[in-house]
Amino acid sequence: MKNLFAKLVILFSLVSVLSYASNNQPIFDIIDTNNQHIKIKGTDNGLEVIGGEGKVVFVEFFGHRCPPCLKTIPHFIHLKNKYKDKLEIIAIEVQGLSHTQLQKFAKQKGINYHVVSDEKAGMFTNYIAQRTQWQGGIPFLLILDTKGNAQVIQVGMIPQHVLEDVMDKLLFNKPLKSVQ
Repeated sequence: MKNLFAKLVILFSLVSVLSYASNNQPIFDIIDTNNQHIKIKGTDNGLEVIGGEGKVVFVEFFGHRCPPCLKTIPHFIHLKNKYKDKLEIIAIEVQGLSHTQLQKFAKQKGINYHVVSDEKAGMFTNYIAQRTQWQGGIPFLLILDTKGNAQVIQVGMIPQHVLEDVMDKLLFNKPLKSVQ
């Protein structure tokens, strides 16, 4: 894991990919394992998670058989407990678990954030892939600031202490120079 972030596919530079006109951006209605509807709209610089205004938002694409993905679950549980109403986490499982299978998986792992099967994410996964040029590597994490602007786009696991540093900077509107 020497200089993990040397593997950083793109930080800030792909933000420009997310920065195209969004006058007619779609609104997605995805359903988590608790059958809660999450509405997400594309914006010029990122995403608007309806009900997530003023929060930092993590959108992660992960797999139930992916070892680095599984290592992030306790990190996200810790972060959600620590930041409660200041952080929204939406994790979309892309290795084929059905909604029912993912419900069992989330319960077994004690997940305390939104978990969505790819079947319940609809076209949202494809939309993100197109906007970020994501080619399917997991874990894939998109971090939005409190205004919904994309700040971090990362393929690969980010250590918990780095995620906490990113959270603190985004919550207090401090600039992100790099994720290291």
